[in-house]
Amino acid sequence: RSMSAEILITVRPNLTRVAYVEDGILNDLKIERGGSPTLVGSIYKGRVVRVLPGMQAAFVDIGLDRAAFLYVADVRSDLDGAAPFFMEEEERGSEEHTEEENPRAASTHAAIQDLLHEGQVLMVQVAKDPLGTKGARITTHISLAGRHVVFMPTVQHLGISRRIESETERERLKKIVESLKPKGGVIIRTACEGATAENLSADLDYLNRLWNEIEKNYDKRKTPGLVHPEIDVELRALRDLLNEKVTRVLVDDQKVHKKVLQFINQFMPKHGKSVVLHQGPQPLFDLYDLDLEISRSLDRKVWLKSGGYIVIDEAEALVVIDINTGRFVGKKDLEDTILKTNLEAVKEITHQLRIRNCGGIIIIDFIDMENPVHRERVMNQLKLELANDLAKTTVVNMSELGLVEMTRKRIRPSLVSSLCEPCTYCEGKGYIKRKSTIAQEIFLALEREMLRQKSTAGAIVHCHSAVADWIYEEEQEALEAVEIKIQHPVVFKVEPGYHIEQFELSARIP
Repeated sequence: RSMSAEILITVRPNLTRVAYVEDGILNDLKIERGGSPTLVGSIYKGRVVRVLPGMQAAFVDIGLDRAAFLYVADVRSDLDGAAPFFMEEEERGSEEHTEEENPRAASTHAAIQDLLHEGQVLMVQVAKDPLGTKGARITTHISLAGRHVVFMPTVQHLGISRRIESETERERLKKIVESLKPKGGVIIRTACEGATAENLSADLDYLNRLWNEIEKNYDKRKTPGLVHPEIDVELRALRDLLNEKVTRVLVDDQKVHKKVLQFINQFMPKHGKSVVLHQGPQPLFDLYDLDLEISRSLDRKVWLKSGGYIVIDEAEALVVIDINTGRFVGKKDLEDTILKTNLEAVKEITHQLRIRNCGGIIIIDFIDMENPVHRERVMNQLKLELANDLAKTTVVNMSELGLVEMTRKRIRPSLVSSLCEPCTYCEGKGYIKRKSTIAQEIFLALEREMLRQKSTAGAIVHCHSAVADWIYEEEQEALEAVEIKIQHPVVFKVEPGYHIEQFELSARIP
C-alpha cells in the first residue's frame, strides 16, 4: 500500500515546529526557538585563536560566546581543490547526512600546526551545534544543499547517495552532472532520483549564484562573524523531507505560508498545489494529537501496545535503553513473549530515537533471548528500521550480554535537552537522599560537633520540615540516644527555604 505523508508547520512567536507525519504517525520533528536557532549549515568568517598540536585541532573565533572547534580532518590542505574523483556517499550537506569523514581527509596527513597559525582568517561552516559545554564544531569544506544536489565549491568531487539503488539511474545522473561541468564538487541527493537535466541545471545554477554571493559577503566582512545563515527551519525541513509521498504541506501562519509557497515554487514547483494555509480554531498539531506524542517522547518510560515498556535514559555521554515485558504475558510461552516484546520494542525505539533526536553512543538492552534465530530476527528488524532513519547510524552486533551498541550521528541537541533543563532540586542526578539518610547525617553531625565544642548549651538543628517530621515520627529512639550521648536536649527549627538535604547546627543559649 502506498504511504501518504504530510508536513505540518506550526508557528508561534519565538517557536517554530515542523512535523513530518506518515499515515497519521509522527515520524520526524524539528523544533526551533527564536532565541536559540540552530547554527548548522551557517557560514562564518573565523579567526584562529589557538592551535592545539596535541589534539590536532584549533579553536576558532566565529563571533559566538564560545570559540568553535576545528579538527585537522576538516581543514583544507590544498586551497585549490584536488583532482576530480568519484566516491560512494551518504548524503552530505543536508543536516542529517553530514558525513564525519571528509573525502579529502583520507589523502592528507598534514599536521594542524603546518596548516593553521594563530590569527589566520578563514571561511568556515558549522557542522554541529554547540552542545553542553562544547563549542560548535566547524569545517572549512563548505557544502551548500539544494533540492537535488549538494554543491561543494572548494573541492572537485562527484558523489551519489547510496539510497539511489538502480545502476542505470546512477549512471544517467552522473552523466548529466558531468555534462554540466560544475565549478566544484557535487553530491547527488536521494531526492534527485528521476530528475531531469533541467532540474539539475537549475539547482546548480542557483547554488553557484549563492556561492558567489557568499564570497562577496565574506570579503566585505571585517571581523569574525556570520557571513551566510542557513535557511529557516521550515524551509530546511521542506528541502530535506519533501518527497513523493507528501500529499499536503499545512502551515498555520500567513507570513510563513507565503514564504513556503515562494520557496516551493522556486525549487519544487510540482509540489506547489499541496501547500495549504491552515485556518480555523483547532491547533494544527491537534489534527494528529502530536502534542501528546511529543510529551510521550519526554517521558523516561514508554509503554508498548502489548503491555511491555521501554525505559530511555539520556546520560552525558550515552543513551541507554532497557526493555521490559511489563504486564505482557504471551499466549504460548515465554520465548514467544520475549521475541514479540523485543520486536515491538525495536519499532518503538527507532521511532523514539528519531523524534527525540538522540545522538552519540546508544546501548540497547534487549530481553535475553535463548534462541539464536530470534536474536537474528531482532537484529535484522533493527537494521531494517534504521534504514529509514535520515541520520547516519552504525550498529554493532549483539554482545554476549545481549546488549546492542549503536551510534547515531548527532548534529543538533536532542529533544530533551532543547525542551527540558536539569531538575534544579536533584541537580540532574535523578534522585535525592531519603529522609532516613538525612536524619542519620544530622545525628552524626550532632555527636561530632557537640563533643568537639564541649559546650554547655543545647543544640538547634535547622532543617527542612519533612526531615523534622520524619525524625519526630520515626526516629524518636535514635534522637533520645543522641541526646543522652551528648548530654543535651536537641531542638528542631524548620527552615522553609531549605533544600530537603540541607541542615545546619547551632548552639542554643541556655
